[in-house]
Amino acid sequence: MAMRKEVLLVAMMLALVVAAPGGALAACEVGQLTVCMPAITTGAKPSDACCGNLRAQQACFCQYAKDPSLARYITSPHARETLVSCGLAVPHC
Repeated sequence: MAMRKEVLLVAMMLALVVAAPGGALAACEVGQLTVCMPAITTGAKPSDACCGNLRAQQACFCQYAKDPSLARYITSPHARETLVSCGLAVPHC
């Protein structure tokens, strides 16, 4: 019975890590950043949804910057302004 409780506890902890924004096992989903395109491409003020998605994808920024199809967006001056406006640090990859 004690072993069963331990297994259940470990499974619940793993589920929390996977579900947590920015968690160690959180998937990088660049599609979540489409809500930020006006801010990244034109310098418009980022929405709350944009800032929330940036926070959730923060661990992925360097991976995105290494992708040739995404690098120009991730490293653009407006992208940096968007991060600062959302209160996030600009990554140094």
